[in-house]
This record gives sequence, structure tokens and C-alpha cells, in this order.
Amino acid sequence: MMMMRGHMGRLGEEEGGQIYDHQVVARLSGYLWPHWRLLLVTVVAIVLYTGTVVALPWTIKWAIDSYIRVDDLSGLDLVILIYLLIAGLQFGTNYIHLRLMAYLGQGVLYTLRMALFKHLQRLSMSYHDRHEVGAVMSRVQNDVQQLQEFLSIGLLSLADLLSLSGIIAAMFLMSPRLAAIALMVVPLLILILIVWQRYARISFKRVRTAIANVNSGLQENISGVRVIQSLNRERANSRRFERANYEHLDANLQAGRFSSVLIPSVEVLTALGLALIVYFGGAMVLDGTLEVGALVAFALYIQRFFDPVRNLTMQYSQLQRAMVSGARIFELLDEEPDVRDQPGASELDSVRGEIDYKGVGFQYEYGSPVLRDVDLHVSAGETVAVVGPTGAGKTTLVSLLLRLYDATAGQIVIDGHDIRDVTLDSLACQMGVVTQEPLLFSGTIFDNIRFNRTEATEEDVKAAARAVGAHEFISKLEHRYNTPLQERGGNLSIGQRQLVSFARALVADPRILILDEATANIDTYTEMLIQQALEELLMGRTALVIAHRLSTVRNADRIIVVDEGSIAEQGTHSQLMDLNGVYARLQTLTVNRDESCESSN
Repeated sequence: MMMMRGHMGRLGEEEGGQIYDHQVVARLSGYLWPHWRLLLVTVVAIVLYTGTVVALPWTIKWAIDSYIRVDDLSGLDLVILIYLLIAGLQFGTNYIHLRLMAYLGQGVLYTLRMALFKHLQRLSMSYHDRHEVGAVMSRVQNDVQQLQEFLSIGLLSLADLLSLSGIIAAMFLMSPRLAAIALMVVPLLILILIVWQRYARISFKRVRTAIANVNSGLQENISGVRVIQSLNRERANSRRFERANYEHLDANLQAGRFSSVLIPSVEVLTALGLALIVYFGGAMVLDGTLEVGALVAFALYIQRFFDPVRNLTMQYSQLQRAMVSGARIFELLDEEPDVRDQPGASELDSVRGEIDYKGVGFQYEYGSPVLRDVDLHVSAGETVAVVGPTGAGKTTLVSLLLRLYDATAGQIVIDGHDIRDVTLDSLACQMGVVTQEPLLFSGTIFDNIRFNRTEATEEDVKAAARAVGAHEFISKLEHRYNTPLQERGGNLSIGQRQLVSFARALVADPRILILDEATANIDTYTEMLIQQALEELLMGRTALVIAHRLSTVRNADRIIVVDEGSIAEQGTHSQLMDLNGVYARLQTLTVNRDESCESSN
């Protein structure tokens, strides 16, 4: 199958978001809405917590100016009690909103990950052809993780903003003049942020691109470790991965340098604001225009004022990264499948299996046709073998029947129904596929055999395994059908995995069966078992069998020879040999290759 991974394979990694992206926040809010009751409780807790932050310094001012300064300690017990109650309320509301915020964040991320997973399952093969697995995984894992940080800091930022508003209001109520003096440092902070974000945004985009490249390289090397070791490419691939990893390191160090500039800046501004309070506030106390308790409260307020500023500053870089990640996630969710149900698509009920290709053409890329004007009729119950040189379009022919792609010209009809006019689910229910690379999933052998028919009983599973010759080796395993499979079935031989795949296809009882190079990678003994099983597997079913080993298709009802995207020849084995055309040449090449292999052995 032609792969189209190019500059688009990075999923638009260079595209970034904004410092604050309203669309991202609005769409995330939609995921919060199902938890609106918890969100309401959290917001109430934040508001109460903010009130305690403002109230505590005011309580200290009350104690100093009303009791301590006038040597009247009679009411101080009440002030201390009120202070302790406020502190207790602060602890309780802070605990509640932090606990609920974590619950809300995890709930949203759970829903978002499930939405991404389901969406990736629905996206057409053309999308997966264009994009590398590592880059897609980066969106599902790393970008969602960045959104977790955003959801955590989102409500914290609300608390910080409310605290800032409350502190500013309290300071202006105490002394508008001193409040204005204390806030003289704020324009400096805004100027620093404006200059800083201009450079930091580019740096954070670079980090996202770098981690996607690292993930892509890691996935590629782990998946291809067998080939890498057999070709002795470990050192070369390590150097290549080291370059991607170093780029990630350098990008993170650069982002860290930008982030580290902000915190010292805020500390300096905090010290400057406190110095202004002490200098001007002290003078106001001396001339009697400000009480001592108010000066102490102002000193506490200015420190508390910069606490949320410091928090918001630290969260600023996280917010930028989250906006970029959020934009990338929703870009993926907005990706429409190329192949999808048409409006008003009908259900394809049980079919006889008659297939017609009518003037079918297809191209993965514009201007590079893979199939040209293919006309083919397959009768119900007929076994048709499809052969031809590598790259002739054999796999594409059956991929169009499965609607992994849609034909760019002509139509494919099953029992008189254009497959584009029926639902994808009902079409898939009529199909069974066994591919060249048998893909087994995590779970037991039993789970894998009934993968496409979960209601199948134990007897159904065993009957299918016996029919394809898999029962014998399964019975010799320690846990038999309950044997857990390693990743991709790695604890079975490739022949055993293929037999399980045949059993999976048989137990699903499809009307149309597609064997795509299903015997290409197996040994002679396993091929013999499969050839014996094919009689039962193909009985009463329409079958398209793609094969390089021409010896495996001699008994087909008809052989189709595909060459350069068109059907060059068709007929039985003997008829095609008599033509002395493409099929005969392929047969000669196969015989010569087999004789060469035997002589070398």
C-alpha cells in the first residue's frame, strides 16, 4: 500500500496557539458542563477562600489599631477567635476547591482521551498514511497532559484573580493614596510580560515540535527493532535519535531560560513595592494620616498581592503550552474522515456476495493513478485470486472494497448496492480479512479468535480453531485457549499467529472473505494446514485471494492478473499459461526463484 508520509506527517507541529485562545477555552468548557454541580461548589469554595485571604490582614489591622495600640486587651480574645475561624475556613475552602479541581480535571481528561481514541479509530486510512504514529501519540499523550496542567491552573488562576481584586479593593478602602503608590510597580510588571511572551511563545512551540519528533523516532525504532538489529543499524539509529533528543533538550533548556527570567523579576518588584509601602506609609504614620495597623496590613497585602502575581507568572508559560496543545487536540478532533457514511445511508443486510467493480479508478495523490478503469464481476460464492507484480494495485483493489478508501472514479457494487450508499458498520459485518502480517491484540487466544464476534461461545471458538488447524498447537500450550498473548502475539510463531487470524475470520462467519498475502510469511507445513482449512473457510463464501505464491491460487475459480493498475488477464491457471502473457512470466519467475532457493540450500 502506498504510504504518503511527507511534510504533513508531523501533524502541523509548527503551528501554534495563542497566549489565550478563546475557542480552546470555550470547547474545554463544554467538557466541564456535565460536571456543573461540582464546578459550582468549586467556584463557591474559591470565592470563600478569596474572602479569607483578604480578611486575615484586615483582622490584624483591627487587633492592632483597636486594642494593642491603646493598651486595651479586653477584646483581643474575640479578635483571635475570629482570626482562627477565618484561618480554619481558609484551610477548609482551599482543601475543597483543590480536591474538586483535581477530580474535575481528571474527569475532563478521561472524556477527552476517550473522544480522541474513538475519533482516531474512525479516521480514514488516508489520514493514518499521512501522519506518523509517534506524532499522533504525542497529541493523545503529551498534549492531553498539557491540558491537565491547564485545567489545574485554570481555577487556581480564578482564585488568584479574585485575590488580586479583593486585595486591591481592601487597600483602596484603607488608604487610596498609599494603594496608588504601592501599585506603581504594576506597569513595570505588564511591560516585562509583554516583552517576555513575544520570545517565549516561539520557544514553547519549539518544545512541542521537538517532543513529537522524539516520540516519532522512539516509536519507529521500537516497532522496527528486529529489522534494525538484523541490519546492524543500532549505532546509526542511535545517532539519529540523539540528534532529535538533543533538539528536545536544547528546546527545553531555552524554554527554561525564558521561564526563569520571570520569577526573579516578580521578586524584585515585590521588594520594590514593599519598600514603597515602608517609606511612604511610615511617613504617613508619623504625620498621623495612617494608622499603624493599616501600615502592617498594607505590608501583608503587598506581599499577598504579589503571591497571586507570582503564581500567575509561573502559570503563564503553562498557559501558553496548554493553548498550543489545546489547539492541536481540537484540530485533530475536527479532522473529518475522508470515508464516512453518506446522509441517509442504509443498512446492508445479509448478502449473497456478488461483487461488481464498474470503471473503478483510484489515486492516493493527484496525478498518480494506482487503478485505472477496472471492470470486474465476481459471482456469489466464487473464489477469485488476484495476482500481479509488486505495486500493480492488488491490495488497493481490495482496500476499496473494504472502504478503507473511496474510489476516485467509478463504483463498487455488492448485490446491487453501491457500497458508498450503505453504512460502514453494516459493510464491515459482511467482510472478513486475513492480512499478510497477522495482528493479534492483548488478551487471550480465546479473546482474539472471537474478536469480531464477541458473542461467540467456547464451542464456536474451538470449532473454528479445529477447522483451520489451530486447535492442535493451542491444546499444547500451558493455558490452552486462555493463554495470554504478548504484544502483537509475540509469544507465538508467525505461522501460529496466522492460524489464529484464520480462526478469527472463520468464527465471524463473513459472506465475503479477503485474504491479502495471507500465506506469504509462513512455513510450508503451516501453509499445508491453511490450504486444507481453506476448503471449509471458503465454502459458500465469495473470496478475493491476493497472493505472490502462485502455487497457492491454482485451485481458484478464476485468476485475475493486475498489471500497472489495470486487469491485464483473467482466467484459470491453464488458460493463463496458454496465453503466455504476464501470468506466465510471473509463473516462470516464481519457478526460477524457488529452484534458486533450493540449490542454495
